[in-house]
Amino acid sequence: MADKDDAMDNTADSATDIATEELEVPRDTWPTIRRLWDAARSQHWRFYLVMVSIIFYTGFSLAAPAYSARVIDVLWDGISEAFARGGDFTVTWDNAGRDIIIYLGIWTAACGFYSLQSFTMAGFAEKLNLELRNRIAHKLNRLPLAFFDSHKPGEVVSRATNDLDKMSEVLQTGLLRLLTAVGAIAGSVIMMFRYSPLLASIFICFAVLSTVVTKLVAKRNLALAAERQKWVGHLTGAVEEAYSGRVIIRSFNREQASSADIHRISDKLAEASRRADFMTNAISPAIRMIIRIAQVIIAVVAGGMLVAGQLTVGVFQAFFQYIYHASEPLTQMSFTINTLQSALASVERVFDILDEAEVEPDPAPAAAAHVEQPTQGHVAFEHVRFGYSPDKPLMRDVSFEARPGQKIAIVGATGAGKTTLINLLMRFYEIDGGCITLDGVDTRAMDRGELRQNFGMVLQDAWLFDGTIADNIAYGCPGATREQIVEAARMAHVDFFVRTMPQGYDTHVANDAENISQGQRQLLTIARVILCDPKILILDEATSSVDTRTERAIVHAMETLMQGRTSFVIAHRLSTIVDADLILVMQAGTIIEQGTHQDLLAAGGSYAELYRSQFM
Repeated sequence: MADKDDAMDNTADSATDIATEELEVPRDTWPTIRRLWDAARSQHWRFYLVMVSIIFYTGFSLAAPAYSARVIDVLWDGISEAFARGGDFTVTWDNAGRDIIIYLGIWTAACGFYSLQSFTMAGFAEKLNLELRNRIAHKLNRLPLAFFDSHKPGEVVSRATNDLDKMSEVLQTGLLRLLTAVGAIAGSVIMMFRYSPLLASIFICFAVLSTVVTKLVAKRNLALAAERQKWVGHLTGAVEEAYSGRVIIRSFNREQASSADIHRISDKLAEASRRADFMTNAISPAIRMIIRIAQVIIAVVAGGMLVAGQLTVGVFQAFFQYIYHASEPLTQMSFTINTLQSALASVERVFDILDEAEVEPDPAPAAAAHVEQPTQGHVAFEHVRFGYSPDKPLMRDVSFEARPGQKIAIVGATGAGKTTLINLLMRFYEIDGGCITLDGVDTRAMDRGELRQNFGMVLQDAWLFDGTIADNIAYGCPGATREQIVEAARMAHVDFFVRTMPQGYDTHVANDAENISQGQRQLLTIARVILCDPKILILDEATSSVDTRTERAIVHAMETLMQGRTSFVIAHRLSTIVDADLILVMQAGTIIEQGTHQDLLAAGGSYAELYRSQFM
């Protein structure tokens, strides 16, 4: 009966797992399965081998109880005869030894095929995981910037890692368990009916009853588990908020109020956990009672049949083995199906990425308009139209011209479209109408890599890669010598700071390094652009994170660097762009004013008002 206890415990565990597992249902089950099957085309042979192994494993595992009935009957008859003669019973090769060896061989073969199917399915799942990971890796390199702007980084990483890991795990366990369960249940029920239709019918009645009870309790437990998870989320958010805002909390003497709020949420979580745990723990005695009643009834009926000579001792014990073989997978079936559905939903999220629209391919080499490293830097926007979504246009008719060597300043309120203008120039987004030209060549006719070689960009948010300071400065120019790196650092006024670091230019840094301030990171990114020596500069609030004295030094260095180069400067502090050759004033994606500093002040428009708000 020990095996039966295990089955009862598995039933209770299944109810718990159903409740705690996030039940995700795929949108299109069969199309997703067919697509997943196509993705595993090179691994089909592994799956076929798994199916063959399952068939043999199921056959041997079902044959073992039947053969055990023969072995036990032989032993029982031999012992009974020996007892009747008053002698001893000795196991020999002919009277039971051969049958015992065969019985051992059956279980050995079943174990071998089980190991084979598990190993092969693991290979199938992991190879499929690798195939989809490679597809996602290639896909991410071909997705437009708009995709990353509309999806959180954690969401994309989760789809490429957690969702695929979940799929692999479920294929190795859930799918294999489901396939073996179908064979085990069907075969065990057939064998039970073969031995005794009456006993088999009793088992089926109680099996259906236990399944219904499991479903009902699991449904209730699922709601309680969802409530518990809700309060876990509230508590996590409250604790994180209290920790992150501890300075503000103390500044306003809100420690007691914050603590009371956390305790209130904790009490709610404790109450929800109490109810969920009670329901989780209550299912085990309930299922145990149902199974025990079934065992008692079957044992009583089978005992009467045994006494009446309708059953042998071997068949009696074999029948209980088949009960175990059928009840364990039966009670786990609903949980297995739920995990498979959840895995398919995860696969659908992966396919959603693979179905995203890719960037338009670059023109073929023969058709591409090749531009050697431009010596002019003549940029023109001609009636450009653009919108992040087709139904919400941002730019309707933007036109301006930047002549070689000019300094173009772009100003406007937050969200006016300043950075969007630069993104269009770099072809991070494709325009909806009009054209953008570089030295008279439409940028859409150029290879993206060839186009971006002409630009050097310093963003407002400085980013350092994991590596040394020298590696970060030389990021855009990997072949630069140490002398060139140091010279670029000097021009960016960062050389002195670098030499104060423990290993100088070989100091290891990362974007989240606490030993480098935001302003110092900005200086390193400026040095990175200086080293590249581009023909066109883009400075997106490049001096926003440095102090006034450093800002003046950087501006001076930039003025030297910008000599003979076309420069686009996005600025909020108008003092840095009063010497610009052309100032573009943007509002709601449209250029509402353009001209020099003096011309715009004389016009008395939006720029003049903005300038007076800063200096008057």
